[in-house]
Amino acid sequence: MSRRSGTALLLPAVFTLATAAGAADRLSIRELRERLAAPPTRDGAQMLAAKVRRWFVPGGQGKATPLHRPGLEIQGLQAAWAVEASGANTASIELADGQSLPMARIGGTTMFVATRDFPDGTALHWSCLADASRLLGDGRLETFREPAEYIPRADRPHGRLARMPDRLGATYPGTRHIWWTYVPSQYDERRPACVMVFLDGPQFTPYVPTLFDNLIAAGEMPVTVSVFVSPGIGSGGEGLTQRSFEYDRLDDRYARFLLEEILPAVEERVRLRPEPEARAIAGMSSGGIAAWTVAWQRPDAFRKVVSWVGSFTNIAAGPTGLGGGHNYEALIRRSPRKPIRIFLQDGSRDLDTEAGNWPLANQQMARALAYRGYDYWFAFGPGFHSDRHGRSLLPDTLRWLWRDQATIAPPPVAAGTGRDRD
Repeated sequence: MSRRSGTALLLPAVFTLATAAGAADRLSIRELRERLAAPPTRDGAQMLAAKVRRWFVPGGQGKATPLHRPGLEIQGLQAAWAVEASGANTASIELADGQSLPMARIGGTTMFVATRDFPDGTALHWSCLADASRLLGDGRLETFREPAEYIPRADRPHGRLARMPDRLGATYPGTRHIWWTYVPSQYDERRPACVMVFLDGPQFTPYVPTLFDNLIAAGEMPVTVSVFVSPGIGSGGEGLTQRSFEYDRLDDRYARFLLEEILPAVEERVRLRPEPEARAIAGMSSGGIAAWTVAWQRPDAFRKVVSWVGSFTNIAAGPTGLGGGHNYEALIRRSPRKPIRIFLQDGSRDLDTEAGNWPLANQQMARALAYRGYDYWFAFGPGFHSDRHGRSLLPDTLRWLWRDQATIAPPPVAAGTGRDRD
């Protein structure tokens, strides 16, 4: 796999998860179980099968497009599989831990489904078989708890998420950036707000505003404006993003883009606190290393970082073949400590490619941070290259990250400096 193709593979996982998380009209696994408890027949079975298809078929075409390959839906600690297997008598889900889950046929349709609850922190591979022998497809499963802080509360004020005018700037000529801002209800123009930037913006917009609503109202983080920025789209068309070009390099160009173009545009609408301790940045995968690079290059402007499955590997090899993010371990160890607080997350089943091994790279980052005495939290779990573990920890992450700015003391889990925690 080339570096170019290897980098491209990272992006779909980001947006697939975001799309699934943000869909408000999806059938719940609980509802599916209730419908199957009294097996539907005839028209009821056809209607349920069509509803199941809409979990997995893009564009709302679930009534017409067969689900020939098995789909997986995860809702918190619950998982549901579905597949249409014409001509099959039985179907099952075979889990890597040796368990076999029989799939139930929906009435007289060709749709088979299975559901199962899993423990918090489960990560494993699965395969789907028809008639115990024909492979229909396979995949991976991760289940992590869904914190209550993601649930909207009627007794708390809600901020406003707004799409901003597309940015055609000077830092990346000929490139268009799509972006959004969230302004909390508690914002007062007489008091400048903290700010937190999220890279790969659409991944975070479905749930971060509600989370901010709840944590700000509880006094567990300061009044904070959030900015969600997508990777730039080049002049070649909608599908040609320059994500790796912006995110994986170790120079200060992306930091300058934020500081010279994005944040000034935000400040045309709201006032932001200028001190670096009041500014945070977050990202996943290549966005994770980019978040660190912004703070590393400009600790005078950003001092709080969140990195999920960060690509501290040699994606941006450059002309020498050695110019990528794997260099950060040595750079951190050999440089005076910078005033940066960072949350790192990765999973033991993350990527292993020609660019490097993600679990090893993140463990080396944590060890380098510990060596230099950084204020860090490293959460290492069993997961794959996804946002599920990081998302399950984000409420506690934000309490820990903003603990010097919150109006109440953080909980014990958020206390401490320089710790590795599962």
